Amino acid sequence: MKRIGEMKKKSMFDDSVFTEMLGRINALTPESDALWGSMSASQMLAHCAGVQEVGNGKDLVGTPFIAKLMKGFIRKMVVNDKPYAHNVRTHPQYLVRDARDFEEQKKRLIDAVEGLKAGGPVSMEHSLFGEMTGEERGWVSYKHLDHHLAQFGV
Repeated sequence: MKRIGEMKKKSMFDDSVFTEMLGRINALTPESDALWGSMSASQMLAHCAGVQEVGNGKDLVGTPFIAKLMKGFIRKMVVNDKPYAHNVRTHPQYLVRDARDFEEQKKRLIDAVEGLKAGGPVSMEHSLFGEMTGEERGWVSYKHLDHHLAQFGV
């Protein structure tokens, strides 16, 4: 039985979920307004692309010592089945404050999620969280994208 506050675990490795998420990304426009938070649509795309690239194996350089100390706690929040709260604090290495080109960042994000899917649900070393199973990787990719696409009403 599903408890209050839990999400149904979906995976970016599932073809129907993957197609749905690409459709939601493609529904964004440069004029899409956030329902919460302060990022523009192009900044959100850049943020999500950066997170996904690290999830695909790119090294996360310069992680603050405090984040390394708290990685177990952060990992639990990321991997659990509770949705992210609105306006939850963003990891400092993923903050995007400058203006970004919408189409460039959209392509970057699509390339990143396509790279995840093409690599398949294999275990991989995450540069902050350590070893992540394919199931965890598919879930956290979905959970993060769902949060930010919902932020922009798509």
